[in-house]
Amino acid sequence: MSESRIDLPNIDAVLFQQPDQDQLLTPKRVTHVPRFLLLYGSLRERSYSRLLAEEAARLLRALGGETQMFNPSGLPLVDDAAEDHPKVKELRELVQWAEGMVWSSPERHGAMTGLMKTQIDWIPLSVGAVRPTQGKTLAIMQVSGGSQSFNALNQMRVLGRWMRMLTIPNQSSVAKAYQEFDEAGRMKPSAYYDRVVDVMEELMKFTMLTRDVSPYLVDRYSERKESAEALSRRVSQSVI
Repeated sequence: MSESRIDLPNIDAVLFQQPDQDQLLTPKRVTHVPRFLLLYGSLRERSYSRLLAEEAARLLRALGGETQMFNPSGLPLVDDAAEDHPKVKELRELVQWAEGMVWSSPERHGAMTGLMKTQIDWIPLSVGAVRPTQGKTLAIMQVSGGSQSFNALNQMRVLGRWMRMLTIPNQSSVAKAYQEFDEAGRMKPSAYYDRVVDVMEELMKFTMLTRDVSPYLVDRYSERKESAEALSRRVSQSVI
């Protein structure tokens, strides 16, 4: 045992583990194509956040992925309906199905929209012993009616961390979005479009790289310790 590990009196040596290269580099590989859920933040008939998400979905499918898009119309406010509400159940089932996500929001009053935040707020940090978002990849995008901004992106990046997701470094901010889509709703060629391609490529690569090892990547000493203590209490109670 190294000197650094010996001089750690507050560490449980049984639960403190050095990284295992075999688990990181040679895990059992799944064979299905990567699965992505896309969320958008506006219910307007011509919603640019939805059009941007649809363009992202086309790119992900072209890159070899499978996509599902959640329609937030009819999703109730948080705490204004039970968890068995059909739209809530649909959203949560899609989150558990997905291995990566794309969040696409307009910027409204300098922030993501309430609709975008409502969707995220309905996603629980845990369902029993399952954490639906932990270790999954996330790409973030925003559209603006005026000049380029990053306020919604910054907020979504914070939320991605809070949801314990692996938010990729790249991101997309489309300024004056009303100029960037044609009458059919397809994104026009531009530097903004090229950035969306970049983001989806990066999301696909990060997802393929991490999805097989995500349980190991997010395995934590503190949680192993908590689980061990819970097991110890249970065993102690069983012998009373």
